[in-house]
Amino acid sequence: MGFSRSGVVDGPGSIQYLRLQRASSRSDVFPKLVAMQKNLRARNFAVFRVAGAGLPNKRKLVCELENWGVLAAEQQDQLMEGYGEIFLDHIEMSVLPLIWTGTENGAFSEAGEFSSLVRQLDERATPFSGVAFPVRLGALGNGYVAFLAGSLALESDLIIDQHVRSCQVMMDLLALDERRSMPAESLSEREVACLQLAGDGRISEEIAEKLGLSVHTVNAYLGSATIKLNSVNRIQAIAKAIRLGYIH
Repeated sequence: MGFSRSGVVDGPGSIQYLRLQRASSRSDVFPKLVAMQKNLRARNFAVFRVAGAGLPNKRKLVCELENWGVLAAEQQDQLMEGYGEIFLDHIEMSVLPLIWTGTENGAFSEAGEFSSLVRQLDERATPFSGVAFPVRLGALGNGYVAFLAGSLALESDLIIDQHVRSCQVMMDLLALDERRSMPAESLSEREVACLQLAGDGRISEEIAEKLGLSVHTVNAYLGSATIKLNSVNRIQAIAKAIRLGYIH
């Protein structure tokens, strides 16, 4: 089994690829998403699962993981208001990736020669551009892995590789849901340190400088701590960490 220059196993549609490095806990999923974000040169990611499938007027997209930080609620609202209904309708009919262009100055999204195999949404519905990879794994496993940026220039190989990785992420989350009865994982020293500084009001850049880490690494620690604490965002994770005595 060979690897391409991007580190992807040859034969991206193969079962061997999808089983490679399967997550053993939810905290393992976050670094995978950060790596995908870097490959796409995006600035944020969000994983959505379709809830209420098959129930009239009950379908909705529930955010499972994201790294939007303090703007999480605002950006999620913008995305859902702009394209939420389109996302829900599209996944019922197609698994073609969705791309769109935002309103920010200089924003664009393009797929080059792969443009005929993606769906380009109407522009200017959100401030940010984005790409969303639909994944269909059954009633409980349907959803999207989305990446947001000012601009996105997507090549065909990159789109295919990241779509397969998105399927792996959703497969991991679905499998891990079956093991939620397992005891919660304890936080590592680095996760506690990052949470403590975040709780003190420090932003990721300040935490990175304080601990001698990169901003990406700090966000990965905060993301994995959020997952371990079964929280929906960084703020809830900090509150829960205080209640559990991890930080003060």
